[in-house]
Amino acid sequence: MPTDLTPVIAASARWLLNAYLPPAGAFSRALAEAQARQAATLAAALCYPTTLDVQLLGLLGPGGADRLDRLTGCDPNPDDTAWRTWVDETVVSWAACLLADPDLAARAHRNLATAEHHTEPGGLRRLTDPGARDTEAAALLRHPDLLEGIAGLHRARLMELVNVEGAGLT
Repeated sequence: MPTDLTPVIAASARWLLNAYLPPAGAFSRALAEAQARQAATLAAALCYPTTLDVQLLGLLGPGGADRLDRLTGCDPNPDDTAWRTWVDETVVSWAACLLADPDLAARAHRNLATAEHHTEPGGLRRLTDPGARDTEAAALLRHPDLLEGIAGLHRARLMELVNVEGAGLT
């Protein structure tokens, strides 16, 4: 029985990068990927805070990217089917919320201490305190208006969990 979230984090981050492409260039791609992975890591840890939650996810499966694809108008390559089954809609939605609002990401990171598998402090700097180059590399990935359709899917539950009202995302 799996006890880690790596497949869900990797697939969810990959989906975000495919849906909200970074500018051309390897460095921009790497910076955008780091931010997407940090957002997906934090979102997954908040969504599945215990080992039992992770085991249940492994047993039942995350649900896949079909609905997200329809909402964004994505036409996936048939060769991408395997990894797309590991995309978790809630994790992607929460990651979109966190990418759009670094303050919310910082508050969510502080709340993560209650999870069994939390990340090290400071390990999410590109997400919680992005520099100018980070923001430039992930302009589409962090654009609140572009993310709204995905972020709005499960925002209410995230806000309830983080115990924040509004958080700049309406």
